[in-house]
Amino acid sequence: MKLLMIDGHKLKKFIISGANRLNKNRETVDALNVFPVPDGDTGTNMSLTVLSAAKEVSKVNSPNIHDVAKALSSGSLRGARGNSGVILSQLFRGFSKALEGKDIANAKDIANAFTKGMETAYKAVMKPKEGTILTISKAISDKSLEMANKTEDIMEMMKEVVSYANTILDKTVNMLPELKQAGVVDAGGKGLLSILEGGLFDNDDYIELDLNQPKEENSLPKNIENVDIKYGYCTEFFINLNNNNPEIEKDLKSFLESIGDSIVLASDDDFIKIHVHTDNPGRVLERALLVGSLDNIKIENMRTQHTNLIDFNVKQEDNKKEEKEFGFVAVSIGEGINNLFKEFGVDEIIQGGQTMNPSIEDILLAVEKVNAKNIFILPNNKNIILAAKQAKEAYDKKNICVIETISITQGFASLTSFLSTASLEENIQNMQEAIKNVSTGQVTFAVRETKLDNFDIKENDILCMLEGKINNVDKDIQNGTKQLIDAMIEKAEDPSIITIYFGEDIEEEQAIQLEEYINEKYDYLDIEIIYGGQPLYYYVISVE
Repeated sequence: MKLLMIDGHKLKKFIISGANRLNKNRETVDALNVFPVPDGDTGTNMSLTVLSAAKEVSKVNSPNIHDVAKALSSGSLRGARGNSGVILSQLFRGFSKALEGKDIANAKDIANAFTKGMETAYKAVMKPKEGTILTISKAISDKSLEMANKTEDIMEMMKEVVSYANTILDKTVNMLPELKQAGVVDAGGKGLLSILEGGLFDNDDYIELDLNQPKEENSLPKNIENVDIKYGYCTEFFINLNNNNPEIEKDLKSFLESIGDSIVLASDDDFIKIHVHTDNPGRVLERALLVGSLDNIKIENMRTQHTNLIDFNVKQEDNKKEEKEFGFVAVSIGEGINNLFKEFGVDEIIQGGQTMNPSIEDILLAVEKVNAKNIFILPNNKNIILAAKQAKEAYDKKNICVIETISITQGFASLTSFLSTASLEENIQNMQEAIKNVSTGQVTFAVRETKLDNFDIKENDILCMLEGKINNVDKDIQNGTKQLIDAMIEKAEDPSIITIYFGEDIEEEQAIQLEEYINEKYDYLDIEIIYGGQPLYYYVISVE
């Protein structure tokens, strides 16, 4: 039977079915990451993003296709994680824009929406690469435009689109050298096609949204001080709007500042996300109802629950201080590394990195808690940089500067070059220069068998990586790490200091063995051995 038109109900079925399929297949997509390391997370990030979108879509009962498309866009933006998740949210955003004002959509409308999504996603990426999710989005756009000129049947068009896009996906293995070496197709492209295939073929049991989501590590603090909380209720909710405008946001900000603190206000065309600490949550909700309808309301009594909740409030003593000129937010994981960032003056730590990429909203909440005019964000992971940049674009209350650190070693290097007496521009330049002068090594294990960079890798082999590329493979952690250290020192230009952060699975005695090895072979180097406590990575090493 032909399908000539799609309304909101049909798009809703499509999105929920697609989200369910990707969620079920997320580990398969994770496994396609080029490096066989245990933190391959493309499938997880995309799944979390589309599940956030599907939850918003599931609340919409409108037959209007644009209402559902807008929920798709706003939900994905709220939950976007990692580069792949942010790009996916931009695909949905463009798709939604193309359907603006439409009650139903025909084949040409859907094709145009795919094209608008593709264009929006390409614009969001500074240096687009072919052989990625962007390439698959372009294949979807090209084939849908071609088919829309041949048939009015959307089902016929979509089947051809999925078939063609899978053909292009198979070709991505030869589009990028790293994919070819690993013998895998692009993970992001596979994730995108999982959504399309689920929407197209799994429609019959779409109703139940599979909420068996990847679980984040419990990051509750082990010891929480008995603090005097200024405002007792952490209040969060969404305001659904018909027409948002700057005046509405300005008035809301002014009101919230008069009765609370720790305020986050993020918005899209038809919703505003509110987070505030206040003693009068009822007044906040009443004021918000004057603007629009409310959704996802959450109110927590921080005074009675602060011992078992992550503390969102800005401490009272910080509130009494004048606004600083500079502040810092860093993404980090591992007790020792977190503590060291604090010692370096970082105001807010976002738990995450290798095993779980924080969302845009996570970053915005951390930024809001920093009492400074200029706030530096240190992503410390290449897969978090795009989310940090999107957070910067979404926030106008303070000046945000994203220093594109791709490792904790670069994060620390940037902090050591910071001078409180220098100007913002000087500090940005100094920090960006500093991250160029540090060499980073990482030691982890292989989660699967593969061949990469001329290495025949077996599951559980020790992978020793230099600047993100495999330097050597070993069966023994200590032996492999020694070879990596040799390579790092040999390649460094006038090295003077080496720092080794040992992870949660390494005993201090093992780290000391490496120190003795370096002292004996490279006695001109200063050595620091630091407990990092990071999961999955036995050692993280920097040479400067």
